[in-house]
Amino acid sequence: MTRTDGYLLDNQQAEAAERFDAFATLFDPTTFRHIEGFGIGSGWRCWEVGAGGTSVVSWLAKKVGPTGKVVATDIDTTRLTAAARPPVDVRVHDVSAEEPPGEGFDLVHARLVLVHVPDRERALRSMIKSLRPGGRLLLEDADPALQPLTCPDEYGPEQQLANRLRQGFRRLLADRGADLSYGRTLPRLLREAGLRQVAADAYFPLASTACAALESATIRQIRGQLVTAGLATDEDIDRHLANVATGTMDLATAPLISAWGRKA
Repeated sequence: MTRTDGYLLDNQQAEAAERFDAFATLFDPTTFRHIEGFGIGSGWRCWEVGAGGTSVVSWLAKKVGPTGKVVATDIDTTRLTAAARPPVDVRVHDVSAEEPPGEGFDLVHARLVLVHVPDRERALRSMIKSLRPGGRLLLEDADPALQPLTCPDEYGPEQQLANRLRQGFRRLLADRGADLSYGRTLPRLLREAGLRQVAADAYFPLASTACAALESATIRQIRGQLVTAGLATDEDIDRHLANVATGTMDLATAPLISAWGRKA
C-alpha cells in the first residue's frame, strides 16, 4: 500500500509483514489470474504501484524474465528490499504527487493503493500516461462500504464485537481521507479515462484462516488509534483477539474489486 501523511497502516510497523502475507494468500490468485489473462510474458515492462510487499513483484519478475523489467514503487520501500535485484528496480515514489517512473509499460498494476491516496485522479492519470499504446492497467481496490462487516453472520456477542471494531477501523480510515466506496467506481473511472475493453469483477473471501490472520494483525496495528479515538477499550480488543484466536469465527474482508482496461 502507499502511505500518506497520517496513514493508518505504516509499512514499518511489525504487523505490516503479517498483513502483506495475508493479502498475498487472499488476493494473489485473483491478481495473477487477471495478469495471466493479459498474456504476460518474457520481455514485458511492468510497473507495480504501491507494491508494499514482495509477492506480486517477485511473481512478475519470474514472468518477464531477464529481458523484462519490473519497477516496484512505494513511498515506503521497507518491505521491498528482498526483491531489489534484476529485473526488479525498487524506487521510492509517490504516485499521487510525482511523474511516473518511466514510460512504455506493458502493464501497470496497483492493489489496495488508490483508496488511500489523497490525489486519486492524478495517480490514475499518471499510471495511464506511463502505458504504451495497447498496454494494460489493472486496478484492484477494496470497497468497505459495499460489505462493511467482519462477521456477516452476526449471531452472537463475539460477532457483534468484531463488527463494532470493524466500524471503528472504517471510521479511522475515513478520517484519514480513505474513500470507502472507491472500489465500485473503478470500471467507470477507467472508461472515462479513455481505456478500452474495460471489465471488472469482485472477490469476497469468507471464513479463511488468512482472514483471521489479517484481522488479528490489523487490530493489533491500529489498537492505539482505536483506544485513543474512544472507539474501543483495551479490554474490547483483548477479548476480540482472543475470539479470533479460537479459529471458530467466520471472518470476512471487504470485497476486492478488480478493474482492467487497455490504452488506445
